[in-house]
Amino acid sequence: MEKKTEDIIQQSLNALLEDENFLPDLQGDTRQQAFKSLASILSTPNHINKSFLRIALENGQVVRVPAFRVQHNNTLGPYKGGIRFHESVNEDEVSNLAKLMTLKNALHEVPFGGGKGGVIIKPRDYSTKELNLICKKYVQYFSDIIGTDKDIPAPDVGTSEREMDWMMAEYKTIHPGQPYRGSFTGKSVINGGSLGRREATGKGVYFCYRYMLHNFVKENQNWLSEGDNIFAKTALGYIDRPLTMAVQGFGNVGSVAAMEAYKCNHMQNKVVAVSDQNVTVYNSEGLDIPGLLKYTSKHDGDLPTTKDALEEYDLKADILDRDSLLTLEVDTLVLAALEDQIHMNNVEDIKANMIVEGANAPITEDADQFLSEKGVVIIPDILANAGGVIVSYLEWMQGRETQFYNEDEIYELLYDKMQHTLDTILPQFYGDPFPLRQNCYIHSVTKLSTILYRQGKLY
Repeated sequence: MEKKTEDIIQQSLNALLEDENFLPDLQGDTRQQAFKSLASILSTPNHINKSFLRIALENGQVVRVPAFRVQHNNTLGPYKGGIRFHESVNEDEVSNLAKLMTLKNALHEVPFGGGKGGVIIKPRDYSTKELNLICKKYVQYFSDIIGTDKDIPAPDVGTSEREMDWMMAEYKTIHPGQPYRGSFTGKSVINGGSLGRREATGKGVYFCYRYMLHNFVKENQNWLSEGDNIFAKTALGYIDRPLTMAVQGFGNVGSVAAMEAYKCNHMQNKVVAVSDQNVTVYNSEGLDIPGLLKYTSKHDGDLPTTKDALEEYDLKADILDRDSLLTLEVDTLVLAALEDQIHMNNVEDIKANMIVEGANAPITEDADQFLSEKGVVIIPDILANAGGVIVSYLEWMQGRETQFYNEDEIYELLYDKMQHTLDTILPQFYGDPFPLRQNCYIHSVTKLSTILYRQGKLY
């Protein structure tokens, strides 16, 4: 995925280089040099911070846990991005996710740069006390580079408001007398967090999908029907009929997106399958999403894996293999798990005509190209899953102002921000030779390039 992001940034710069209306003051050799500078700046991080946390386990053993904090670019504001606790974390992954955060914030006009953190652990292998120590050590080791106006971490895969509360408390201890509420976002509400933060990414994922099909396509139906755009052909075929949806990943993002689809009154949705790290739960007539949420709330977030477990909660469904969800006959596939879930080994078996990226980079470069050429519409991560960082920004602002929005106000602000982005991007995308992902990147790179030029950073 690292190469894909660099390639797509370069493709965006190539398109802007040929656009005489973009930075018209730059001409000839000066223009060529400026764009080489932009490619260098946007394709590399400002800082890669790595450490091995010294953790004393409860059994008396001491282990060294690899940890990262990558700060890609702060042209638009302080670095911003989650901290991931997962056994697959590595430097290249964290660096790429930091790069995506820079572009995502630029696309949605959120005044942050891009950063990302990671710790190579399997959280379930550690006790609560040990996880608390890992969080404290992370802050201790990186305390000089994070802070309210420097770099503001948030939850990611394997972390939650609990870990953010622990980390903010440690930051406050290390920096007595300094502002601390904005040092971390995604905290619990009682600890200065924002209402709606946990649900924000999932709600934003579904809102993006719903707005495209219910609002934008319906409002522009006559105009779209006149063109030969793949998006228009697919989207027009989706309106005013029941739609089947499968959601990979039933955590904070996927479960919320599934629930939003289940209760939506604007579209005829039927969530027929959801999956987690263990199984796929499937019902062609539609799943009882509230019932599944009730089950997972009492079973450490896991979906039922046996018929007996389903019957205990009066859930009507079949238990399938975990990865079978990806190849089901559905209209829409929501990817809300991890990176690289669709790749060249399974891409030919994908049957959905629309894919929504709730996770970061869930489709490999080759698979993305294959699907796009096949006519599959992909709503990219940079556009669809920005709800978390948008509400993180609102949380950051509330902490600075020490006044707080209610939950309805948070969602209204979230939807307004995402709608503004969609209203900007979708008309440009229609009829554009680039896929939707590339169009979003061009928009982000345009903003970043313009500001870098205005700030004199290209000399």
